[in-house]
Order: sequence, then structure tokens, then C-alpha cells
Amino acid sequence: MRLGGGNDDDFIDRTGQSGGGFGGLGGGGNMLGCLLPLVASRFGIVGVLFLLLGYCALQSLGGGGSLLPGGTGGAPTQTQGTAKSRLDPETAQFLPAVLSSTDNVWTEIFRKSGAAYREPKMVAYTSGTQTGCGFGQAQMGPFYCPTDQTIYIDPAFFNELRTRFGADGDFARAYVIAHEAGHHVQNLEGTLDQAQRSQSSLGRSEGNQVQVGVELQADCYAGVWAANAKAPDGTSALEAGDIQEGMRAAEAIGDDTLQRQTQGRVVPESFTHGTSAQRMAALRTGLESGNPAACKFNR
Repeated sequence: MRLGGGNDDDFIDRTGQSGGGFGGLGGGGNMLGCLLPLVASRFGIVGVLFLLLGYCALQSLGGGGSLLPGGTGGAPTQTQGTAKSRLDPETAQFLPAVLSSTDNVWTEIFRKSGAAYREPKMVAYTSGTQTGCGFGQAQMGPFYCPTDQTIYIDPAFFNELRTRFGADGDFARAYVIAHEAGHHVQNLEGTLDQAQRSQSSLGRSEGNQVQVGVELQADCYAGVWAANAKAPDGTSALEAGDIQEGMRAAEAIGDDTLQRQTQGRVVPESFTHGTSAQRMAALRTGLESGNPAACKFNR
């Protein structure tokens, strides 16, 4: 991809800070309490703790009445110590560059519809960090917290994406971030609240289907971003091979593919993010249309 500079005031680098333990987490609590049941149903084993490209939806677990546990953590701050960053120079430029690009695209899309886009923050961290949704850990994978409207990512996930899932390339990495920005758009649009209301009266299997609809729409929104992303010269940011990189990533993290790899069988009623084919189709819909109206929330 051809993106602009990497300066974005909403990007926060916590990679030089200690992740800490589970004590003294304040009102947010430990997000693992929310995620473990979902991960267990998704992968069949509790030991695999990847919540790939998602957000913490308590209702999808058959839990209590709010979308998120805790919810009192507040927004992340940028003044949390002076420890040296662990980001390599390329990643230190890439993360804020993608965030800035998603901001530009969605600001313009919202403007055309007569609305204002409230930009999310992004926190890069190592191992663990406090969030508005509780204590987040790298094993969860990248996630979006609606409470503080922040995307969280341990950049080591990109190595996992390449080595474990065979999805390499800058567009595959950008797709991860754009998917989380898609959850932010859903939050602003009220889709996450709508999903919560739908799940409140459903059992686990039906609630998982609602979750799949949320995730596939975020995949589609990632495609919408890519279709509209601009290089510094005003032309498309996409380069030859980018779309193929994104499709490989979407295919690699489908529920059916992951379940075959981890447990040797597929359990459709436990799907929470969609099959490989569904994720690829959703991303392609966004890429080919460039229009968020094409990204239906099918609950």
C-alpha cells in the first residue's frame, strides 16, 4: 500500500511499558472473564486465546445486560511513563499511517451523509494493558473497546498473522486495523447496541449468529476503506497484490479454517466471526462497492 506519513495524535505507543498483572485493575476488571467462554467455544480449547479481529461482546456469551464488562475504565491517556518504545521504525510509521488513512476515509463518508465522524484512538502495547473494557492481553489478538472508543493491538500479532496464518504483506496488516476501525464505525452508527439488544433474548448459538453479522460487516467496512484509501498523490493507495494479501488473511482467519486447524472438526453453531468464504466475500463486497451501504448487518 502507498500511505502517507505516520503522524497521528490519536496513536498511543505503550509498547515500552510493563503490561503488569491482574491486580489493581480498577472498575474495568479483567477482560479475560468476558473472552474465555467465547474463545473456548470458538477454538474448542481454552489454551488458544486468540480473539481474532473482534470486540468484546458480553451478550454473545449469554452474559449480563451490558455490551461490555466493567465500562468504567475511561479513555486511555498518552502520559503513562517514558519507557522506550519497542516498536521497530517501520511499524512505528505504519500503525499511525493506517489509522490516519481510516480516519480520512470515514470522515469523508460521514461528511457526505451529513454526520460528523469521531475518530478512534489506537493503542499499541506489549503483552497487556489497561483498557476501558478491563485488562487486555496480547493473546486476545487485536480488539476494539467501545467504552473508550479505542483500538488495541500488540504488534507481535503481525508476526502471528504471517507465521501461523500465512497472511503476510502490508495490506494484510492494514486489513486488521481497518476491521477494528469498522467496529468503531458500527459503534458510532449504533450497530453494536443493536446487536446487544438482539442477543439479549437469544441463546448462545443464535447470539453467535448475531456476532457473525457484526464481524462480517466490519470486514466489509475494511474493504470500503481500502477502496477509498488514497496515496499522498491522491491516487489509490492500493498496489498490485494488495487485494490478494487481504483475501489470504480473511481466508486464514475464518471460523471453519481455524477450527479445522485447532480441533480437527467444524462446529458451525459456535462460529462467531464467519467462515473463510464469508469473510472473503464480505471484504470483497466492500472493496468492489466502496460504499458502506453495501455492507448490510445480517443478524
